[in-house]
Amino acid sequence: MLEVKSIPEAGLTIAEAARRSGVSAHTLRYYERAGLVVTQVDRTSGGRRRYRKLDLEWIKICTKLRATGMPIKLIRRYAELVSAGRGNEEERLALLEAHRADVLARLAELEENLKLIDRKIGVYRGRLEAGDADGLWAPGQS
Repeated sequence: MLEVKSIPEAGLTIAEAARRSGVSAHTLRYYERAGLVVTQVDRTSGGRRRYRKLDLEWIKICTKLRATGMPIKLIRRYAELVSAGRGNEEERLALLEAHRADVLARLAELEENLKLIDRKIGVYRGRLEAGDADGLWAPGQS
């Protein structure tokens, strides 16, 4: 959803950045306060935020990491490592690999849960086709 092409040289207002990134202005401000943004977001002489392409690209990364369940604390740590520059790539890699393993474990659990749902759907379809769905068990019925 992120639109980073054609960003004016002066940058984007927070409202424009929110629209392009798909997150609210409140979320953008929170990401800055929480230490999740790797660069200092530019400000106008009047103190208004101006987002650049790099800012929006990083926000996209943060958004994807959050969507996959990475805790704010770990995103902050990752942002700190990126901001620190060269020399900590192994730690960044370890952090991302650990998160990937967590995501894979949650996906496996979801797949197991989906199998149960698919089995239940199969039972309902079969009973509806057979015309005896009213015989399906329901709590409180004898």
